[in-house]
Amino acid sequence: MVRSSDPARVPGSIRLGPICAIPALLLAAPGHAQDLRLRLPLDCTLGETCFIQQYVDADPGPGHADFTGGPLSYDGHKGTDFRVSDLEAMALGVPVLAPARGTVRGTRDGMPDRIMTDRADVADRECGNGVAISHDDGWETQLCHLAQGSVLVDTGDAVEAGQPIGRIGLSGASQFPHVHIAVRRDGEVVDPFVEGLWLEAPAYEPGGLLSAGFADGIPEYEQVKAGTADAADLPADAPALVLWGSVFGGRAGDVIGLTITGPDGNEVFEQEIALERTQAELFRAAGRRLRAERWDPGAYAGRVILMRDGQEIDRLDTQVVLR
Repeated sequence: MVRSSDPARVPGSIRLGPICAIPALLLAAPGHAQDLRLRLPLDCTLGETCFIQQYVDADPGPGHADFTGGPLSYDGHKGTDFRVSDLEAMALGVPVLAPARGTVRGTRDGMPDRIMTDRADVADRECGNGVAISHDDGWETQLCHLAQGSVLVDTGDAVEAGQPIGRIGLSGASQFPHVHIAVRRDGEVVDPFVEGLWLEAPAYEPGGLLSAGFADGIPEYEQVKAGTADAADLPADAPALVLWGSVFGGRAGDVIGLTITGPDGNEVFEQEIALERTQAELFRAAGRRLRAERWDPGAYAGRVILMRDGQEIDRLDTQVVLR
């Protein structure tokens, strides 16, 4: 699967205490931001192999908004969520890194990696497997949802920025594989984007494509999230040829374009699907049923494009070989 270039992307290959106990959102006082400088907490390439799905909730009321006023957050969210595309990507063992020099204040390990279905199951352990790090001048970072058995540090250990401390996982109150990084000063939540804490500030992506692939029918969403829905090849008598795309940060009115091109370069199928509501994560699929005894053998190309207000947000190219 190949992510095609667009104005906001570079071409590339496809990519403790409970959180709820953190005090309500309060930004650090101006002038203190340079006391702490953060590197990214994952060893990955943003926009290609990892993505920021949710930011600190900047809305003090019952609604939610990210620091730009966009919808990439949820009510009361107190950190930044760096995710990978699916469980297959998680299984590759993506390292979680210490965001800055400090001393480990506490750790937790041993919680299973699984999609949370009942929050009561992780009460007072919403962070899952995690590491809390104390930094100078009252700063603290907390990294949550690490993979079971992956935590590499102990309480009291000194860590350097960029040092591996675990692997990305799905433990605790989690619906997708990611690491949640919370930043606090003197116990108060700080948004690192608002306060300019990043050594290299990640570009804001208002949504995008996580993955894409071919199947011989509409896949189950569990297959898409697991990373098992994309077929590298299919039999020439497959009952259908279906292209699908997985999206994060989809908004009502967005349009997903799905195009399949045959081995001869001619278009086999094309459809545009409009999203009816805003969703943090979703997928759409469409294709064509077999109309003869067999498909023409060869490589079929698929292109998935996410459009917003008539502008292309992201695109992914993929292919399948029919034999």
